[in-house]
Amino acid sequence: MAVLAEDAQYTYQELQAAVEQAAAGLSALGVRPRDRVGLCLGNEPAWIVAFFALARLRAAAVLLSTAWREHEMAHALALTGPVAVIADAASAAVVDAVGRPGLAVVVGPEPREGWTPFGALRGDAGTLPETGDPAELELALPFSSGTTGLPKAVRHTHRSLCAATTQWRESLGVTATDRLQGITPLSHILGIVNVGATFEGTATIRLFRRFDTASMVESFAADRITIGLTVAPIAAALAAMPDLERFDLRSLRYLNWSATPVNAEIARRVTERTGVGWRPAYGTTEVPILAMNPAEGARLDSVGLAPRGVQLEAIDPGTLEFLPRGRTGELVARSTAAMLGYLPEDAPDPFLDGGWYRTGDLGHVEPEGWIVVSGRLKELIKVSGYQVSPVEIENLLATSPLVADCAVFGAPDDRRGEAPCAAVVPAAGWTPDAQELLDWLSPRLAPYKRLRDVFFVEAIPRTPSGKIQRRHLTPLTGA
Repeated sequence: MAVLAEDAQYTYQELQAAVEQAAAGLSALGVRPRDRVGLCLGNEPAWIVAFFALARLRAAAVLLSTAWREHEMAHALALTGPVAVIADAASAAVVDAVGRPGLAVVVGPEPREGWTPFGALRGDAGTLPETGDPAELELALPFSSGTTGLPKAVRHTHRSLCAATTQWRESLGVTATDRLQGITPLSHILGIVNVGATFEGTATIRLFRRFDTASMVESFAADRITIGLTVAPIAAALAAMPDLERFDLRSLRYLNWSATPVNAEIARRVTERTGVGWRPAYGTTEVPILAMNPAEGARLDSVGLAPRGVQLEAIDPGTLEFLPRGRTGELVARSTAAMLGYLPEDAPDPFLDGGWYRTGDLGHVEPEGWIVVSGRLKELIKVSGYQVSPVEIENLLATSPLVADCAVFGAPDDRRGEAPCAAVVPAAGWTPDAQELLDWLSPRLAPYKRLRDVFFVEAIPRTPSGKIQRRHLTPLTGA
């Protein structure tokens, strides 16, 4: 079995036939090699069919998020210029509102004026062109996280994504007997390589249209999931699930934590309650697989070791000089899976001479090759000349029984330049009291790292991959 979903399943043979049919139908509509086509679907089999149909045509998929509203959709379409869009009904309405391309295909049971139903795509698969080696052609354009502004399109080729897929499959240790769980949005780079690694290993992926903790954990047991693929919000939801212990999770070989550094306290809570260990990993949209913990001897304080085809080092971000192993600086990577570049094309080039990609992450590489990520270079809070890492304070807050989730950010301060502040989701059953939390936290921090303010919120703003959107928190201070 290749794909399991709530209302459908595909064997590999059925999936191949569906891809060929969709490719023939899109070709009959006028999609040609090198064209870009917007793909705006949730985590459903139609996304996989459409993505591989475009790959078969040597067209590129522009990965549009179903969570986007009109201004985000308009930005992405204008930036990438797709000749067509494939969307579900809700997203089709957003596309119509901003002006759809000439070709439009809708997925769903209801017809839509001006849109061709996905299920009605027809064509002769025998006439599909053979276009030679597609290695350097665009395959997918996911978007950067956009934590500091409107996202950039990241141009990945067949060569770079195939390299990333192999690195991820080898890192995860996927075999034909594995079943992987796919909750991460397929429009995100992690969702793409999760599917790719599954298929390269001839394993099975279980898709979820939306994230629901109970449904996910029930699937772990009922679908005999062997590899649980998570990001920070999923891990936090598992740790907070009241009846987690009642589920039989013995099929799980391990849980993977990707996209953000591990919150060790949350990871330990899950392991204590389930007996399932973690294998943290590290990557970016631009270079998808940078590190992964090994099956034996995995560490929660490290994102792991670089896979085959990847080199990681640290540099001084001011001088760009390479630092000795063990010294903290900006992490840089050289990889066979690195992106081709950005759109817009005049975006700042993140590559140094020699093909080293600047991650923007702070960290160090230990002498034995273990990689430790300690924060974001641009997110450091500058307090009276000191540099304070928000992640350090977040990890400490996460150990408090008063805190369900949190994010630390810098706010302008007349006396110190900047001051650390925190947005906190209070733990269930606790009446929020900022002073009580500060009394717990302050003795555990150096004076210059102590919080000036605490703001209680219902949820922490995050990207789909779990990264905190700190720029959305600054208005809490009135700045």
